[in-house]
Amino acid sequence: MHSLPELQTLTLDALLHGGASRTAAAAALVRSGRGPAPERRLQVYRNNLVVSLTAALEAVYPVVARLVGAGFFRQLARAFIVEHPSRSGNLHAFGRELPAWLRTSASLQSLPYLGDVAALEWAFHEVYHEADAEPLDPARLAEVPTALQPALQLHLQPATRFVASPFPILAIWQANQDGAAPAPPISLDDGAVRLLVARRDLDIELRLLGDAEARWLRALDAGRPLAFALQSALDVDPAFDFGAALGRHLQLGTFSGLSAVGAAPATAGASSAWIDVETSR
Repeated sequence: MHSLPELQTLTLDALLHGGASRTAAAAALVRSGRGPAPERRLQVYRNNLVVSLTAALEAVYPVVARLVGAGFFRQLARAFIVEHPSRSGNLHAFGRELPAWLRTSASLQSLPYLGDVAALEWAFHEVYHEADAEPLDPARLAEVPTALQPALQLHLQPATRFVASPFPILAIWQANQDGAAPAPPISLDDGAVRLLVARRDLDIELRLLGDAEARWLRALDAGRPLAFALQSALDVDPAFDFGAALGRHLQLGTFSGLSAVGAAPATAGASSAWIDVETSR
């Protein structure tokens, strides 16, 4: 008599990997009766599983699907599903590993940018479903005495993700949107891009960042105080305009709260997460 976890493991193994021995072992667990044989019923379940998870991947990664073509994307999805089946009751969590998986796929070495495009799409997906938080009121920052401001921590919105790539993935993503006007050829030598993917109201914004600005935001997100984050930016670009960067992100609502070093954030929102796809490292 198998336990429930054993039954689930045997059945999922047969659905994902197939093969005569696996299918026979799972079919022996299926109650026989009128209608299709147990092996045939397992095949129906297998098809439904693959089709539904492939559709879920295509919904999150439409640009990747367009770049490789629908037929090849289905092949990729099938191989990915076998290695990374859904392990959550929330289908929104399925597909997180696809960007990294695409980068290591032997059949995609001629498309080195594809994994980074996928990372941008996953960031878009996560930001869309992320929790809401009120933006930081600039007046609260102004109330902090000047002498204490260097030790402040600024907390990014939960609905923010960072994506960096040595390839022009924003231009690739924009050129492959439904209804996009025909674009001139995009060269992979057009340069690197750093983006903050953020939700403001109901809109997802892709905000281009300079190197120093990105370093500043990353330091803040890591819980570093304002003075440390500023020095991190200045190490990249001594001409970094801190006042302009702070004003820009306060206006955009990038921050959700502030706190003193070591204190809990003065916001009900969770901390943001970053997607680092710096493939040039």
